[in-house]
Amino acid sequence: MTDGTQSVAETGSGSHPKLAVVIMAAGKGTRLKSRRPKVLHEIGGKPLLKHVIAAATHIADPGDIYAVVGHQAEQVKAAVSSTGIRFVDQTEQRGTGHAIQSASHAIADYENILVLSGDVPLIQPEDLTALWKFHQHHNAAMTLVSAEPEYPTGYGRIIHPPANANSTGGSTASTEPEEVVAIVEQKMLAPDQLSLREINLGLYAFRTATLLAHLGTLTTDNPHGELYLTDMAKVLHSAGEKVIALKTSEPDRLLGANTIAELVALDATLRTTTANRLMAAGVTIFRPETCVIDAEVEVAADTIIEPFVQLLGSTRIGTDCRIRSYTVIENCTLGDNVLVRQSCMLADSTVGDGSQLGPFSRLRMDCEIGENVHIGNFVEAKKAKLGKGVKAGHLAYLGDAEIGEETNIGAGVITCNYDGVQKHITHIGKNAFIGSDSTLVAPLAVGDGAYIGAGSCITKDVAAGALAVARARQVAKSGWASARRVRQKEQQSPSGEADRISLLPDPAK
Repeated sequence: MTDGTQSVAETGSGSHPKLAVVIMAAGKGTRLKSRRPKVLHEIGGKPLLKHVIAAATHIADPGDIYAVVGHQAEQVKAAVSSTGIRFVDQTEQRGTGHAIQSASHAIADYENILVLSGDVPLIQPEDLTALWKFHQHHNAAMTLVSAEPEYPTGYGRIIHPPANANSTGGSTASTEPEEVVAIVEQKMLAPDQLSLREINLGLYAFRTATLLAHLGTLTTDNPHGELYLTDMAKVLHSAGEKVIALKTSEPDRLLGANTIAELVALDATLRTTTANRLMAAGVTIFRPETCVIDAEVEVAADTIIEPFVQLLGSTRIGTDCRIRSYTVIENCTLGDNVLVRQSCMLADSTVGDGSQLGPFSRLRMDCEIGENVHIGNFVEAKKAKLGKGVKAGHLAYLGDAEIGEETNIGAGVITCNYDGVQKHITHIGKNAFIGSDSTLVAPLAVGDGAYIGAGSCITKDVAAGALAVARARQVAKSGWASARRVRQKEQQSPSGEADRISLLPDPAK
């Protein structure tokens, strides 16, 4: 076992004592036809496994959450290690029962465990809480979550004792849930079991000691020759232990994905849920079906999102903003009253209150845009810090630059930050004026209130309040153009026909 956090013997505040969560994350996902581990496929902007971990952390501390990894284990660990969970290696993938056997030493000291699949990204904390409370209330050895979908084909069926085998799940006089005799996988159903509609959703709670005491009795007598955790229902029931089912009315949240098409469908469901959550909180999203909004995006009330906008990653947007169409914002924080015009691309940056960007502006990594800044069309910034009130209206590149308050950047200005080996910083003070088509060759410092003449190539520091002009001196020759026209006219033939012929290409050349 490897740890993604410090060892924690007991669960911490806000979680349930001696409860562990085990997440199955070792499978290949063969039906996806992908080399990538199944649990690392993404919906809503993050891997399937991270969605499941996020739900699990509401019921257990990260140190009490164990992901069983196998296929491309190191890649899976690297992708989610920041969550602080622990990992159990299942070096040989021999089924879900074998996965729990691999984790037996890690979970032995816990009173109970919840077992989740790593590919059910829509699962919610309330689903886990309901299962945990139900399991405790009925003091069961095994509790599973079931449902009765319209089309149960493909799922394992729940088998109840004969007296209740044909139950439709209606209310009864008893408050005790129906016991479960067995879970039978689709390929192993008998003809008279094919009509059963109650399915197993792959979410379980176990009394740990009871589970581990019987785990070694699992066999590989099934079409895949694997150890099925589902067989524990029959094993425990036969041993006289209580096995029960909690029937959910919202099974869609607990369904995984086995094909790319199913993944895309889950992604669409999650993004619709996210858009609805934002709109319920006061955000206006025009044509939400055209927008791509990741699950962790937060937007404050009274902000307007126009069609075909993408808000990705951990983006945070303040109140009274407007994000216009075809803009992509990834992992950015925008203040209040920010206007982002059409077709801007912003990544890994912050934008202060009242600023205006675009159209066709780009912010690359680590930009810090102050309050009331104007960044206009075809302006690109990278690792740039722009102070309050800076204006860069047109066609500029500001890379590795620090620009003071109220400075004006003219059209076509470039900070030349790369010398072919290293990046260098350009420092521009407050209230400076950088004339159009100027190139500032870093490392360079331009002082407060300095002026740079248009068209200059500045290679040396400019003091505060100074004027710097670095361009070829202009030469003006009086009458030169008029004289040139006269000479051209004298060279022409007085005949209009000759003039026309002289303009034709010479075939001998």
